Amino acid sequence: MLEIFLRTLPFFALIGLGWGAGRSGFFPAVATEWLTRFVFYFALSAMLFRFAATLPITGIFDLPFVLAYLTGCFAIYGLAFAVALARRLKIEEAAMEAQCAIIGNTGFLGVPLLVALLGPQAAGPVLMCLVVDLIVFSSLITLIVTASRERQVGAAIVRSLAGGLAKNPMIVSMVAGMIWSFFTPTLPRPVDDFLTILGAAATPGALFAIGASLSGRSADRPAAALWLSLCKLVLHPAAVALAALHLFPVDPFAAGVMIAAAALPVAGNVYILASHYGIAPRRVSASILISTAASILTVPLVVAWITNA
Repeated sequence: MLEIFLRTLPFFALIGLGWGAGRSGFFPAVATEWLTRFVFYFALSAMLFRFAATLPITGIFDLPFVLAYLTGCFAIYGLAFAVALARRLKIEEAAMEAQCAIIGNTGFLGVPLLVALLGPQAAGPVLMCLVVDLIVFSSLITLIVTASRERQVGAAIVRSLAGGLAKNPMIVSMVAGMIWSFFTPTLPRPVDDFLTILGAAATPGALFAIGASLSGRSADRPAAALWLSLCKLVLHPAAVALAALHLFPVDPFAAGVMIAAAALPVAGNVYILASHYGIAPRRVSASILISTAASILTVPLVVAWITNA
């Protein structure tokens, strides 16, 4: 446990460095925005393309893996949704809380952290979790909010969803990489070197950007945020573990990676959705802040468990 904690500590130290830079005003919000844009569109996309392009398709997509992950996710999604409705929240608020309960920071934190801790072979399972999150649950929250507000879902919203997915650089880079891998599992040396250099900026840039973005957040409505953080850091990985280890025939190593991915803190893009739709942005912000702070301890615990199981 101590060894895993010490190995994860530099990652969270980078987040802390970004938080300090943002909190002191040395790194203003506009700088965080542009750093995030660089990581999102260039560095992280290069890293994801390189991973996908050098892995066989079977190393990324596996049906029992997807079914296990979806089962665990939907179990906690339904629980968080039901608890929100029991508190007499609107359907769209319940959906946003459910989103907090299962969508982790897989792209910015999970990919670099888990590949570093568990080895390059963890890239495929992590990418699969990221694909499911981006395609299934990003679409689901949009459909629920639209249906709740407009009382219907038409062809226009479906086209908008498809267009949004097609413009997401993480999805585009992973799909492009998988297409490349289908034809050849290797990259030309200059291309591989270019992607390696650019992708190397993703880890420090993403972690610093996470910290800087957290510096402006506060723990508003902490009771709800604590509940959602509990869902994300404890209940979500527990449900995924049950599905992957007992309900579906998932490879043990891939199951461990899936469980670790499920243990990641609430993703920053949930706040972007909450802010865009005007649905409980402060509650979502507090959930991101609390879950990220708590994950300094919970993520090493989960990683230690799966590596020693």
